[in-house]
Amino acid sequence: MTNKNYTQLMDLHSKYAESKGLRILFFPCNQFGGQEPWPEDKIKEFVTSKFGTGPDLFSKINVNGSDAHPLFNFLKMKLKGTLGDFVKWNFTKFLIDSKGVPVVRYAPNTEPVDLEKDFAKYW
Repeated sequence: MTNKNYTQLMDLHSKYAESKGLRILFFPCNQFGGQEPWPEDKIKEFVTSKFGTGPDLFSKINVNGSDAHPLFNFLKMKLKGTLGDFVKWNFTKFLIDSKGVPVVRYAPNTEPVDLEKDFAKYW
């Protein structure tokens, strides 16, 4: 799941960042089975050495619970998940329109290439 998500997200960035202004933001989080245990510098090293550069890679945060980052509290409030107002697993994706409005929430198992069909609605 990790390889496919990172690879497809990098491809979407390459395809649309310059031409359409698409921005892909990565927020590492260790709240899902301990999948991001490393310090931020090691996470960045892993991502860039294996997948290259492009999308913005932010500091490690929590997305659920009392210490969830305010951005994710906002996203979860605007776009509730199928099972509740929490992020259920890594690679949950949110599509934000060009005005900064959250418009679509995708399940973790939604492949990034499947988001592409929705982009044109929100450029």
